[in-house]
Amino acid sequence: MKSKENEKSGVVTRRDFLKGTAITAAGAAFALPAIVPSSVFGANAPSNIITIGSIGVGGMGTGNMRGFNGKKDSKVVAVCDVDAEHREKARNTIGLDAKSAYGDYREVLARDDIDAVVVCTPDHWHMPISIAAVRTGRDVYCEKPLTLTIAGGRALADEAKRYGRVVQTGSQQRSGSEFLKACELVQNGRIGKLHTMKVGIPGNNRKCADTWEAQPIPKGFDYDMWLGPAPWRPYHEQRCHYQFRFVLDYSGGQMTNWGAHYLDIAQWGNAADDTGPVEIVGKGDFPTTGLFTTAKTADIEYTYANGVKLLLKTGGGNTRFEGTEGWINVRRGKIEAEPASILQSKIGPDEIHLYKSNDHKQNFLDCIRSRKDPICPAEVGHRSSSVCHLGNIAMLLGRKLKWDPKAERFIGDDEANRMRWHPMRAPWRL
Repeated sequence: MKSKENEKSGVVTRRDFLKGTAITAAGAAFALPAIVPSSVFGANAPSNIITIGSIGVGGMGTGNMRGFNGKKDSKVVAVCDVDAEHREKARNTIGLDAKSAYGDYREVLARDDIDAVVVCTPDHWHMPISIAAVRTGRDVYCEKPLTLTIAGGRALADEAKRYGRVVQTGSQQRSGSEFLKACELVQNGRIGKLHTMKVGIPGNNRKCADTWEAQPIPKGFDYDMWLGPAPWRPYHEQRCHYQFRFVLDYSGGQMTNWGAHYLDIAQWGNAADDTGPVEIVGKGDFPTTGLFTTAKTADIEYTYANGVKLLLKTGGGNTRFEGTEGWINVRRGKIEAEPASILQSKIGPDEIHLYKSNDHKQNFLDCIRSRKDPICPAEVGHRSSSVCHLGNIAMLLGRKLKWDPKAERFIGDDEANRMRWHPMRAPWRL
C-alpha cells in the first residue's frame, strides 16, 4: 500500500510498509512491494558501504553481527530480536541508538536504507524472513540450516532466483581451505573411484528435564512473535534460545545443526550440489519424556544415483571420503589421507577447480557487488539441508524411503511427502 505522494514513484516508505502489513500481520510480509535499497543499487556509487540489518542477535547472531560490522565495506545499521535483552545488548555492542533496535523484522525491512539482512533466528523463521527480504530487494546471509523443511527450502531457492537476490547460506566450512582441498582431491580422482562417505556428528549437548510445567514468559520477551508460524505451545525456557534446536517444531536437532556442515561437505565432494540421494534408511533414538523431540543418536544410510553410499552416525565431527585407491578425512582445521602422499598432489590447470572463498562473510559482500553467486547460494544450502531433513524423516518413519531428487518428492509414500512441509500457524502464511 502506497501513500498518494509515492504512487507515481513506486517507492514504498516505512509508514506505507507497516500500514500494509498491519491487517494480516505476517501474511502481508510475503507479498511486499519492492523497496529500493539505499547504497549499492541506489544513487550512490557501488563502492559505498553496504548497510546491513541483523535479524536475530543472540548467540551466533551476535557473532555474525560483529563480523559484518567489523568489515571495511559493510556496516550494521539496525538490529532486531524478540528478546529485549538480546536487542539492547546488541545495539550497545555496536553503538546504535534506540531507534535502530527492533522487535519485529518487518520494521527492519520497512527501512529504505538497508541493502542486506543477516538472518540468525531459530530455524523455523529462516524461510519466512528470508523470503520477505528477497521480495523487498534485499540480499540475504542466512544461517544454516537454510530452512526448517524441504518444501520451505525449495520455496526460498526459487524466490531468490526469481528476484535475482544474492543469498549466502552460513555453511562456512565451504570457505575453509581444508574442506576445499579435500573435495577437490576427491572430485579429481586422487582416492580412485569414490564409493563411500562417512559423516560423524556430535551428540546432543543439552539435557532435557523428564517433566516440565508451563513457565511465566520473561519480561521483554515477545514469545508469540518468537513462535511465529510454529504451533502454539506453552512457554518453557527449554523451547527457546539455543535449546530450540532440540524441538522438531523449530529445528532438526544435531542432524540439522552439525549435519548441515558435514553433510554439506559430503555433497560438495560427491559433486551433488544440485541433487541428492535416491534412497534413505535410518534409525534414531528419540526422547520419550520431556520437551525435546529430536533424535538423540542417529544411524543413517543414504544411497546416491552414482552408487556412492553416505553413512552418517552420531559421534565425532567429520566427513570421510573412501575410494578404490585411498581415503581422505576432513574436519575443522585438520585433513588426513591414506596414502598420505595424496595430500601433496597438485590440482592441474585442466582439472576440476572448485569455488574458492577465503572468507564466508566477505564472499557474500563481494557477491552483493558483483551479482555473482556466493560459494553457498540458496540452491546449494537447500540441497544440503534437504539431506539432513531426509535423514530425520527416515528415522521418524523407521522405513526405507525412495527419493526423487529432481521432483523433490518421495516415491510412492504419501505420509513421507506430507513431512516435507510444516503447516504454518495463522495468521502466518506463505
